[in-house]
Amino acid sequence: MAKQTWKAGNMLYPLPVVMVTVADRQGHDNIITVAWTGTVCTNPPMVSISVRPERYSHHMLMETGEFVINLTTEQLVYAADYCGVRSGADVDKFKEMKLTRLAADHVKAPMIGESPVSIECKVEEVKKLGSHDMFLAKVLAVHVEEAYMDKNGKFELENAKPIVYSHGTYLSLGKKVGTFGYSVRKKTGKNRIK
Repeated sequence: MAKQTWKAGNMLYPLPVVMVTVADRQGHDNIITVAWTGTVCTNPPMVSISVRPERYSHHMLMETGEFVINLTTEQLVYAADYCGVRSGADVDKFKEMKLTRLAADHVKAPMIGESPVSIECKVEEVKKLGSHDMFLAKVLAVHVEEAYMDKNGKFELENAKPIVYSHGTYLSLGKKVGTFGYSVRKKTGKNRIK
């Protein structure tokens, strides 16, 4: 196999596509689409988002230190793209995309009702890294859509048809190819991936 060498850059793809909701102290809210996001820590549960300082939502994040990560689906891909390319300074993205504002339990930023998962977050630290500021945040609450719970109470996000982002393209997640720990489990007909 032959590999080309490229200059240093971000090639960690695919990435989750999330719509982050924010609000300022006066109650004005906005939705920003973010691909630079991820899990940071399990205990305490922490996540990060990275946002360019020139983005309209940046001042809201700095002002309140609160946000909600809303996971996206095939059904939300158009709204996710729109919320990433239009500025909240010019349009009400909730109104334009016909998205439902839901009150969160712990933060002033609203949740997106159509999202299968909404994660309330409180910023613990802001790291100025260059082109982006990274907001390290503690997870305060997770809200999941009951429609994706199975009869045993297990949340099945895959049924919501989540999407990812890779090099300017939104992609649906494909078929299940394994489960955590399946490589070391004793193989039986019950736990084989088909």
